[in-house]
Amino acid sequence: MGKITFTTDRDALNDTDLIVEAIIENMDLKQKLYSDLGKQCKPETVFASNTSSLSITQMAESSGRPDKFVGVHFFNPVQIMKLVEVIRTDYTDQNVFDNCVEWVGQIGKVAVKCGDTPGFIVNRLLVPNLIQAILMLERGDATTHDIDISMQLGAGNPMGPLHLAD
Repeated sequence: MGKITFTTDRDALNDTDLIVEAIIENMDLKQKLYSDLGKQCKPETVFASNTSSLSITQMAESSGRPDKFVGVHFFNPVQIMKLVEVIRTDYTDQNVFDNCVEWVGQIGKVAVKCGDTPGFIVNRLLVPNLIQAILMLERGDATTHDIDISMQLGAGNPMGPLHLAD
């Protein structure tokens, strides 16, 4: 962790080995950033986006170095949540991907590997669950309490889907 530097100064990124971006979830902004960084940073720099659902492939293509691009989706709150989804594209170099998975472990997190699919693993499974809970509530099928307690006691979730969505 002592080698990790947090910055908003782009000039500080020129000689960096790994850049993890966490800007607003706007593809145009991310593509512009990666296009600029691709021209600015040394050729060996690996780029990683912390997006929770945007296409890693589209960002990778914008960077001019798609073989050195991965997704690293950290969960909030980062200091508590252990999981990090590490996402590869069809372009991602295997060594780059393996090194990023290893780095996630070195910073005390648990890496899961995923291809570049909408929502990756967690959100791809979670969002439909949340939508169904909201639809059940809207139709009057069950109360907020009953939906949430059902998923806590019936599925072993630490909180119900409506509590989570709040």
